[in-house]
Amino acid sequence: MFKREWSTLHCNANLNIELFHAFYIKHAYPVHMHDYYVIGLIEKGLQSFSHRGSRYETPPGGLILLNPGDAHTGEPANHLGFEYRAIYLTLDHMQDAVVEMTGRHQDSPFFINIRVDNRMVAGCVRNLYASLLGNENTLETESVFLNALSSIITKTAKIRHPILTFGRERKAVRKAREYIHSCWSQKITLSELSEYVGLSRYYFLRVFCNEVGMPPHSYQDSIRISHAKKFLKQGLSPKEVAFETGFSDQSHFANRFKRSVGVTPGFYFQEHKN
Repeated sequence: MFKREWSTLHCNANLNIELFHAFYIKHAYPVHMHDYYVIGLIEKGLQSFSHRGSRYETPPGGLILLNPGDAHTGEPANHLGFEYRAIYLTLDHMQDAVVEMTGRHQDSPFFINIRVDNRMVAGCVRNLYASLLGNENTLETESVFLNALSSIITKTAKIRHPILTFGRERKAVRKAREYIHSCWSQKITLSELSEYVGLSRYYFLRVFCNEVGMPPHSYQDSIRISHAKKFLKQGLSPKEVAFETGFSDQSHFANRFKRSVGVTPGFYFQEHKN
């Protein structure tokens, strides 16, 4: 069956990150460079590219990590083509992440190898892409972004200062939990929470997970689902409950409810109605 080439570009407005997804059979990029970082993942097929006089091939699951200014090409390695996802990150994105991770200002991180095979990092990239593409929950997107980026930098990049070690910040975590309980149905950002308790986003996210056993967005979702069950028992429809509990839409609410409770909100509503 004949396949056509295609490409799409999306932008996550909250974090100002561009996402690229394409399938190429013949298209070949000439030698070029970017003024931003590129984290690329091959999903299907075999891709090839040249960098500083060397030629590389990237199979499914393989990563391409480009620093700003890296001159390179990009093309299919054979007639079958390849499918490719990429996340474009600015210098500010990377520098901010390193400051969060180390607590110190320093030079931008530098990807050591342009071609990497690492299943864990590939999974981080895939999950990050999905979260940036279709998630309306700012707290979750910020958390996934910072977690994924810190893992990618730790595994593949060179930074000057060591990563922060974590203590037990019980008072800060307690304040954060109280804050989430006070506005559980509202949109909360990771920046908002970390600023409220006086910790960096990266440090706060780590100590919250260590203390509570889940990230802040999962904690908020658990509270929302608990309230949703009460509302459904009281006779509110799933559509009404989705709105009352602060989910972005009914589909998002239904997915989260079933993941947590095991049945859909509609089924839960009907059972208690009967």
